[in-house]
Amino acid sequence: MYDVDTRRSALTLINQGCPLSEVSRRTGVSRSALRSWRVRLLPLPRASPENGCPRCTPEQRDLAAPEAYAYLLGLYLGDGCISSHPKTGGHYLRIACSDAWPGLIEECRNAMTAVLPGRSTYLAQKQGCAMVTSYSKHWVCLFPQHGPGKKHNRLIALEAWQQEIVDAYPWDFLRGLVHSDGCRVTNWTTKVVRGERKRYEYPRYFFTNKSDDIRRIYTGTLDKLGITWTHCTRGGKPFNISVARRADVARLDEHIGPKH
Repeated sequence: MYDVDTRRSALTLINQGCPLSEVSRRTGVSRSALRSWRVRLLPLPRASPENGCPRCTPEQRDLAAPEAYAYLLGLYLGDGCISSHPKTGGHYLRIACSDAWPGLIEECRNAMTAVLPGRSTYLAQKQGCAMVTSYSKHWVCLFPQHGPGKKHNRLIALEAWQQEIVDAYPWDFLRGLVHSDGCRVTNWTTKVVRGERKRYEYPRYFFTNKSDDIRRIYTGTLDKLGITWTHCTRGGKPFNISVARRADVARLDEHIGPKH
């Protein structure tokens, strides 16, 4: 737990234009924590039982951390699932995160605890990945896309309140989708220039998901941000979405960047 002075000092560096990676190096604070401090300086209070779920209460309260929810929603649509506890009636939210990206695991845990304050998270280690897990009776309220079977075999659509959050925090939502089912790669091609063939390399973002609905949600969000994308069909399967224009890649680098 970091004290308020440490948090304010870090935010001062950020506001002065210092990159997150440099602030993290100087302070020893993770980039995911720095991002959360930009949204909320002080830690969220622990939830008490009487607070209940923001979606279950009659007054339909706003979520405690909509920016974190947008990111977690992207992770859930990509690599998440919800399962029921047979005895308690509660539910486990699980997000599969590769061991190769410890920063992603930390960001996922931070998002879970921000969305439902007071709920603990733990890691269930699998081969090559960690299942970031949290238990609550209300995860199904927050992720109504939950249902039987695989996501690409059933309808996936955002509810109006979810779409409002995505519209307000589109980059956080895209970052969650890319962190789960996307990647940043370096492509190359050759061109003949003045009779000489030369090799050119360029960065590119890919998003791959079997669900037509989830791909449409992804590309619809890109459209609203003015990002140009193309289908990249392989073997007759249109599961890949590519962003390759230099200006658009630069914008994704600014807001998303490679996994870490």
